[in-house]
Amino acid sequence: MPRVPDTPAEYWDTYMPHRGEGEQPAPVVNRFEWTQYPGHGPGAELLGEPRRALDLGPAEGKEAVYLAQQGVEVAGVDLSLVQVERARRWWDGVPGLDFVHADACDYLASGTRLFDAVYSVWGAVWFTDPEQLFPLVAKRLAPGGVLAFSQAEPLPGAYGPQPMRGKWLEGREHELTVLRWQYTPEAWADLLKQHGFTGVQALVLEAPEPNKLGTLLVRAHTRA
Repeated sequence: MPRVPDTPAEYWDTYMPHRGEGEQPAPVVNRFEWTQYPGHGPGAELLGEPRRALDLGPAEGKEAVYLAQQGVEVAGVDLSLVQVERARRWWDGVPGLDFVHADACDYLASGTRLFDAVYSVWGAVWFTDPEQLFPLVAKRLAPGGVLAFSQAEPLPGAYGPQPMRGKWLEGREHELTVLRWQYTPEAWADLLKQHGFTGVQALVLEAPEPNKLGTLLVRAHTRA
């Protein structure tokens, strides 16, 4: 039977991309990807031209690395120490890039430094209660700053916090489960407006092939 892990970090420490046995080389980074389909959809232009950016749940860190290579100062905050340490090994020496082991809400609540852009690519925004997260993000964004995030399109009727199980955990004595927050684009837009965000754009970007899962893509701004 699946169980909720003692902490969500337990789930993400267990979840590792299956790209081969043992330590793998760092992936190639040549584009900022919002979707699960390489080369599909918009890129880093959704963030404008930030000087400082915050990546919530960077995992492999590819998007953070892409921005850092463009001269952006980037902090990547991930709940999983396993994933943070891997990202640090892979991207050691990339200027302007820092990977931090912390809970997203704790990190946002404990600091005062402002960011021009906060983003999450299938990351922490998907797995954090937006009623807790959005007010904290708003406080850490500079005036006119951008919040952007992507995740899988919601399944009809599966809204609010939903349990997620992973096939990569099958065969273990206890299959772990975490919660992910899913809403329609309209509901995401309403939530963001309730927390003071403006210029909200929320949509489902269709997959490049028929009958494939699309990507929810959301962007909003703080008041200038």
